[in-house]
Amino acid sequence: MEMDGIEHRTVSVNGINMHLAEKGGEGGPVVLFLHGFPEFWYTWRHQLTAFAALGYRAVAPDLRGYGDSDAPADASSYSCLHVVGDIVALIETLGGGAPVLLVAHDWGAMIAWYLCLFRPDLVKAFAALTVPFRPRHPKMKPVEGMRAFFGEDYYMCRFQEPGKIESEIAEYGAETVIKKILADRSPGLPRLPKENPFGSNTDDIKLPPWLSQQDLNFYAQKYDKKGFTGGLNYYRALDLNWELTAAWTGAKVKVPVKFIVGDIDMVYNTPGVKEYVHGGGFKNDVPLLEECIVMENTGHFINQERPDEINASIHDFFSKFSA
Repeated sequence: MEMDGIEHRTVSVNGINMHLAEKGGEGGPVVLFLHGFPEFWYTWRHQLTAFAALGYRAVAPDLRGYGDSDAPADASSYSCLHVVGDIVALIETLGGGAPVLLVAHDWGAMIAWYLCLFRPDLVKAFAALTVPFRPRHPKMKPVEGMRAFFGEDYYMCRFQEPGKIESEIAEYGAETVIKKILADRSPGLPRLPKENPFGSNTDDIKLPPWLSQQDLNFYAQKYDKKGFTGGLNYYRALDLNWELTAAWTGAKVKVPVKFIVGDIDMVYNTPGVKEYVHGGGFKNDVPLLEECIVMENTGHFINQERPDEINASIHDFFSKFSA
């Protein structure tokens, strides 16, 4: 989809070809936007335009496995070390390794937290949307923990078996599944039952006001072409990430952070998350956490649902670091 002034190119990073969408002058501070699942650069369409107009150089890659970037076949190629390696190489490509301003959502935020943990020298400041830092549990693997606490139908558990959820998605079609995920405003735990995992009355799903049919078509075209396996492989590498990050157990994130979430976001409403965010745990693990903003009557896809407020809030934060 053509959008005014947004340029596209492919760069070679960490052994893969990565597609970038970018807007803004070469001389402006780089703002790097990392998307989540099931998305790609297009989730940041409102931010690319707005931040370029504010004088930034706004860059949104398709992460490995997504959109027009390469998608290695093996789930073990989607570990946090692989994906952070891609971003480190991208930062080198963009500005010779100079630190960037970072904005990330959903899985992009999880990768961004790892980037801040591993390479704080590369991040001036981080605006984290929807997903707070998650400290490593020293004795329990993530998938084992989720099965025990949330059950086998919990979406991250259902994503584990290669090919299984892909075949179920194929029965519905990419457009229906993406529409169901983007339109969902239930604050409860996302579950995918074995029968009708994405519902039985999918024709009744209404597009949210912030998502046009044209937007949905663009998402669906990309996923019809690429498939969902690349994005699902991030979930399949959760336990591998746990194994690889034992050396960072108890480590603190030493980057300035602003956290923004919607009050009906399903991550925010996951048992234990509100207590962690507001009860002192988050601030203990992220000592330079400056502010936590909870937006009323706002769901998970916050940067699309409330773009003007999100842009203003992030710009206000970044203005301290972008001189």
